[in-house]
Order: sequence, then C-alpha cells, then structure tokens
Amino acid sequence: MRILFFILALANVAFFAYAWYGSGTQASGDAQIISQQLNREKIRLLAPQQVSVLTRKSEPPKVAAACLEWGAFIGADAARAEQALEGLALGANLTQRKIDEVAGYWVYMPPLANRQAATQKTGELKRLGVEDYFIVSDDSKWRNAVSLGVFKTEEAAIARLAALRVQGVRTAVVGPRDPQPGKTYFQVHDASAALVAKLNELKQGFPDTEVHACAADEKKG
Repeated sequence: MRILFFILALANVAFFAYAWYGSGTQASGDAQIISQQLNREKIRLLAPQQVSVLTRKSEPPKVAAACLEWGAFIGADAARAEQALEGLALGANLTQRKIDEVAGYWVYMPPLANRQAATQKTGELKRLGVEDYFIVSDDSKWRNAVSLGVFKTEEAAIARLAALRVQGVRTAVVGPRDPQPGKTYFQVHDASAALVAKLNELKQGFPDTEVHACAADEKKG
C-alpha cells in the first residue's frame, strides 16, 4: 500500500512539473513568433506613385529595322526620287550609293519590236540551255535587246559568242557597249515599320525600282 502511495505521488509531481515548464516554453515560443511578426518600425506605407512603379510592366526594348535600299535610279529619276524623300525628313539616316558603268564589249541580240517579242526570244534561249541573259529595259537606244554577257575585252566577248554558237544561238552578235549612265541607290537606316510602308508607297511612282535590304557590307556604322 505504501509503495502504491509513493508511485502516485511521484506521478503527480511529474505531471505538475511537465505542465508548468512545458506551458512556459510554448508561451515563450508563441511570444517570440508574435514579436517577429509585429515589427512595426519596419512597416512603411507606399505612396500611389511608388505602387504604380512596382506594378507597371516593363516595356520591351525597341529594335531598329535593318538598312533598306531603294533603287536603281538613272538620270532624272534619281533627282525625282531624292525630292520625294525630302518630305520624310530622314536627315543623316539617308545616304546614297552610286555605281558608275564601265564601257566594254557585249554579246547581244539587237532590239526586238516589243517586250513580248523579247520575252519569246528568251524562251528560245532557255530551251537551248542558255541561262545567262536579260532583256534591256532602262536604255532607250537598246530597249528590248537581249544581253548575253558584258565583257571588258573584245576577245572575251568573241569567246562567249563562240560558245553560244555551239549551243545553237544564231542571231547574237558582238559589239562595243555604250557607256551607261551611273545608277543611284538611296539607303535608309534605322527605318521604322511606318517608314518601310512609306517607301513602298513611293516606289509605286518608280515602276522599275525595288526596295530591299542593304548588303551586309553597306550598312551604316
């Protein structure tokens, strides 16, 4: 009986000790969490302007368009095109590229009656296996002639004609090539989408010209 009494007494002492120290530890832990959450001195209210800056989406960087080239222009057409471009106020973003034609010798078929006849002739050339040719359209004297090659020396032109004879070409001849007027190209740098559309609109007034990307070694900067 005495042993049972001591066991019960020890159990009561242990229970009260656990209740006292355990609850104290939990209370101190809760107090520590609350103290960490309620650091009032660290709380700052943001002004409306500051909230706007934080919520504003970053804008994507603007990428400049590639260099564009418009041409080719010969004689008075170059002056007309330059005047049309003045209205765009391009400043330093507008440059010119000029190509001077060098006289020599060429192999050609004399001017045909019209463009349709010249096109039919090139169809015959293609059936004979000739691929290197073009119809002259930018020279009033030789318009609708068919060029089969331009060469610096007469000997080279004669050699080309001999090769064409082997392929079955009979009406081509060799002759000196008249000096051609220089060609002018206008280059527009850092063009926006709106400017690209405007250039293509201006191009409609110059049917024999094209708007295309500048060659890699001709881009500004």
